[in-house]
Order: sequence, then C-alpha cells, then structure tokens
Amino acid sequence: MSSLSFRSSRPDGWVQPKPYSDSSLRYRMHGKIQPMEQPGFLARLFGLR
Repeated sequence: MSSLSFRSSRPDGWVQPKPYSDSSLRYRMHGKIQPMEQPGFLARLFGLR
C-alpha cells in the first residue's frame, strides 16, 4: 500500500457553499422558470394550466 496522498491547492467545488445570487441575477442567467412537466395537447389547446 502506498503512503502517497493527493493534495490540491483548492478544495472541490461541491464542498464550497454557493455564493448568494438574487432572483434578478438568476432570471438574467437562466431565463424564466419552466414547469417540470410540459402541458399536454388538450391543456395547450384549451389554455388550461
């Protein structure tokens, strides 16, 4: 077994907390919120939500 270990100068990104971003910045970056499921044909036809 080896005694070598990997050391990085920067921690992994998933360990670091995400910086705060307000809703206007998220909207500008990603666009408007999309529904999880797209409406079916009849819902689109009759304008149901």
